[in-house]
Amino acid sequence: MVAFWVSPAFSADLEPAFKAEEAKIVAWRRDFHANPELSNREVRTSGIVAEHLKRLGLEVETGIAKTGVVALLRTGKPGPTIALRADMDALPVVERTDVPFKSVAKSSYRGEEVGVMHACGHDSHTAILMGIAEILTKSKSSLRGNVLFIFQPAEEGAPPGEVGGASEMLKAGIFEKYKPEVAFGLHVWASLNTGQIGYRSGPFMADSQGWSVVVNGKQTHGSRPWQGVDPIVVAAQIVNAMQTVVSRQLDITRNPAVVSVGIIKGGVRNNIIPDSVEMIGTIRTFDAAHKKQIQDAMTRLVENTARANGATATFEYEKYFNPVTYNDPALTTRVLPSLRKVAGAGNVNEMPLITAAEDFAYYGKKIPSFFFMVGVTPRGTDVRTAPANHSPLFYLDETALPMATRALATVAVDYLMN
Repeated sequence: MVAFWVSPAFSADLEPAFKAEEAKIVAWRRDFHANPELSNREVRTSGIVAEHLKRLGLEVETGIAKTGVVALLRTGKPGPTIALRADMDALPVVERTDVPFKSVAKSSYRGEEVGVMHACGHDSHTAILMGIAEILTKSKSSLRGNVLFIFQPAEEGAPPGEVGGASEMLKAGIFEKYKPEVAFGLHVWASLNTGQIGYRSGPFMADSQGWSVVVNGKQTHGSRPWQGVDPIVVAAQIVNAMQTVVSRQLDITRNPAVVSVGIIKGGVRNNIIPDSVEMIGTIRTFDAAHKKQIQDAMTRLVENTARANGATATFEYEKYFNPVTYNDPALTTRVLPSLRKVAGAGNVNEMPLITAAEDFAYYGKKIPSFFFMVGVTPRGTDVRTAPANHSPLFYLDETALPMATRALATVAVDYLMN
């Protein structure tokens, strides 16, 4: 039996409904964890979600932005419409935890067989929002207004050559059709302990911009490098030089920035210097001028480093990017009492800027929004050494799920009723 974390300060009004959902939320989360699906491939997950929402009697739409699901709860009484969002996709990560519901799933990503794992906690986000949908539906006689439940695919980014995620949900017209005036979302976070909630007013999470480089050299025998142009050596010089863009060319006294390389591919044999090397990475910024400065510097660096070595290089930025996740200051002020009611004032704290990114940011560009973090590293564990989100060892303390459910639901109910 799981010992759940429940704050004694929490209002008892909906407590029976919350208690009734706790075991269901854990069961859903474990099922999704054992059966993860990559971005734009969330067919099984979205099917379970849609079936649950239909059983609740909600107005349900499926197939939005490939596998997205939305559902509307109408209370029948005048009031605002609010949006609550969960993401459903997993990551191409081989799980290394020892939980009994460990994922052994495999799939294909970028033409390679990969393991699949909910290494970022989206399984819990989906389960939490399914539970909240049931709680609010059963309690709708005590509510007013409407609630739009958004179950979104591809938060981690669509596979190469595809589109997906929050921006595609919006392009499908869900906000125009249902007209929510605010949007709320949460994320389970390994850098906080169970029982803690983190937030930040204004800019919260980074703009993320993907990029790719192809360094073109001249293939030759590995024993005679002077007869060719080695793109691996050139790529190595570029990787090292990229680290100076932020450390030596950018004023980061106000906002942080990151340039990282995530993929390097080149060559097929130990004694052949290949024709080309591919590199793929990400830029994280909080300031538009910084982003432009980094893009210009990287383009210059890549092209000139290649040229200096007798090679050529093409440098491209992905068309799709996540903007800065921005918490509306007035809305932040309004919802903080709700979070403190659930977790206790001492457990709700402002966080520093987070260089991870979230495509929830797209909702915030349309309407006032608020996004917050819920700790899932067991109490007593040093979060500085806990495996981070996206780690193959990412571990979610399930005793945090009831508080996460209460936090998002309470934010929603208090907004509707006050």
